[in-house]
Order: sequence, then C-alpha cells, then structure tokens
Amino acid sequence: MTRADGYLLDNQQTEAGQRFDAFATLFDPTTFRHLERLGAGSGWRCWEVGAGGTSVVSWLAKKVGPTGKVVATDIDTSWAASVARSPVEVRVHDVGAEEPPGEGFDLVHARLVLVHVPDRERALRSMIKSLRPGGRILVEDADPALQPLLCPDEYGPEQQLANRLRQGFRKLLAERGADLAYGRKLPRLLREAGLRGVEADAYFPVTSLACATLESATIRQIRDQLVTAGLATQEEIDRHLANVAAGSMDLATAPMISAWGRKN
Repeated sequence: MTRADGYLLDNQQTEAGQRFDAFATLFDPTTFRHLERLGAGSGWRCWEVGAGGTSVVSWLAKKVGPTGKVVATDIDTSWAASVARSPVEVRVHDVGAEEPPGEGFDLVHARLVLVHVPDRERALRSMIKSLRPGGRILVEDADPALQPLLCPDEYGPEQQLANRLRQGFRKLLAERGADLAYGRKLPRLLREAGLRGVEADAYFPVTSLACATLESATIRQIRDQLVTAGLATQEEIDRHLANVAAGSMDLATAPMISAWGRKN
C-alpha cells in the first residue's frame, strides 16, 4: 500500500479483518493455483508485497519450508504480525517509496495492492528489480472500471441503491489516487518491463456469502466518508446493509486480473 493519509481502507479498523477473510475466501484458490504453476517450492526466497492478512504468507511459508524465506511487507503489519516466525520475516515497508527489502528473490507477489499505490510505476519497478535472473512475479489487481457494478442484474430498487453506493465507493477511491483501470494494464506493463512468458487471466465472482461479507465490511468501513462527501445518507447506508444481510441480492466484485512473467 502507501503511506498516505488519504488511504480509504485503513488496516487499523475492525472491518479490515473481515475484509481480509473475505478476500482469502474469494481469491486464495486463484492465487494459490498461479503460485503453484510458477513453481513456488522448497528453498525459495519470496517477497509478499502488501501482505495485509496472513493466508498467502502462511501458504508460502509452508511451500518454501525451513530452507526458504518469505519477506512479508506492508505499511501496517499489525495483521501479519501473528505469522512473524521462521521462515517468515515481517517488515514495515512502503513499496511505492522505498527500496526493495532485499534482492535475488525467486518470487514476488502482490494482490490487490498496486491499484491503491500512487507511485505504482515505481512500486512495480522495485518488485521486478528485486527478482533474481529467472525469478517470477505475480501481480493481481482489481479492475473496477471493467465491471463497475455491485449488482450486475439491476432489477429492483435494492440493486439500484447498491450500485449507486458502489459508484460512490469508486469515486472515493479515484479521489485518493486509485487507478480503477489498472488490472487490465498489467500484461502490457510486465512486457514493457522486459519480462518473458507474460500471461494473464481474470477471476470474477458474481455471488457468494464472501461477496456479501466483503460488501458489508467495506460499507461499514467507509460509511462516514460516503456521508461526508454527500454520496449517501446514513439512512440509505442502513437500508443497504439490511438488504445485504437479507441475502436476496447477487453481489459481485470487480474482476481480479492476475498477470505473471519471468525476469531475464
């Protein structure tokens, strides 16, 4: 992430843990499939950028074993502190402003991080720089502009309200420097950086309990900002949260685009 006072989704808030759990449920299978394909294994040195929660770090730690190393970094490491034991090293680090926390990594991974980093170009260069020759990078980021709706099937007032609040969320993100079309750029950016074997795919959950959990936690986390900006009223937010809790809406996420490549 970035050390910016305007970062919308503060890890210190209670809802952050709920969001991390929802992300793990929604996206870990996709992330782990890609990491397996890239060959993550015993003895590897890995850098997990913007670690946030613990699920990916813990998975990597098991893969690399006692002879490997996982450096987990974030601007706020409070949630990752629980896994700070060998082979995991947890560091406070700003990927968009500081030098890499090491070099010669076999693997660098970031999920839903760079879209929020103002100097994401520098961050990506830093991640690639830290790789050894032949090292792999996997960058996974959302593309809210590609699919901007919370309810793709907008058939009633509940769905219309949900999509209006999602539009407000996107507006707040953009005002804080998020690139809402970043995910689609990843394959090109990796090629332009000189990586080989660049490929990408996307995952787009349309409805699940985890999508509802994520939406509820996100709206609770940003409700004051939505109201202050005039994007919603407290009554509208309460009504939307009740609609989400009722479980009658199909709630989607923005597509998460995963792109990977190998350093020469």
